[in-house]
Amino acid sequence: MSAVLLIAGADEAGRGPLCGPVVAAAVILDPARPIAGLADSKKLSEAARDRLAPLIQRDALAWAIAEASVEEIDRLNILHASMLAMRRAIEALSVVPNEALIDGNRIPPGLRMPARAIVKGDAKEPAISAASILAKTHRDALLVALDRDYPEYGFAQHKGYPTAAHLEVLARLGATPHHRRSFAPVREALAQLPVQASLL
Repeated sequence: MSAVLLIAGADEAGRGPLCGPVVAAAVILDPARPIAGLADSKKLSEAARDRLAPLIQRDALAWAIAEASVEEIDRLNILHASMLAMRRAIEALSVVPNEALIDGNRIPPGLRMPARAIVKGDAKEPAISAASILAKTHRDALLVALDRDYPEYGFAQHKGYPTAAHLEVLARLGATPHHRRSFAPVREALAQLPVQASLL
């Protein structure tokens, strides 16, 4: 019986938002159970992502989701925190892949298997597409949950991205404990407010 080459795809979601963790996912697809409709999560509708995510979790040989926290983002910077989240996701897989395909132009340091960085890999490699969908749906769910704790911030709508509405409420109410203080718009909003106006 010939050995099956196990390829993991890895991607992250949430590098650009002003709050919340950066989330990464890793997926090893099963060649015997192809999943129709996989694509870059940014090109799919929310309904399509929500439909595909449980199919990926059901039919993949292995999948894992991991995070790097707001504290880690502020301490390491967002690039290094994203690499950390991707390494955690790959290492959390229940099956060790022979190779990891990473979306983008960098490979997370410390991986214990060969890896390749693929620019726009989420549009080229189905396993990376699948990882991008899991990372995006997981992170969106986190922000919807956060919206219940901070309804005035509109997290369920903008998912933490620096929209005009988010920047306005940030300037008016200050930062929550979930905002990334190393990001310029958050720093600038805090600098303009009295200390007691920030939800530290």
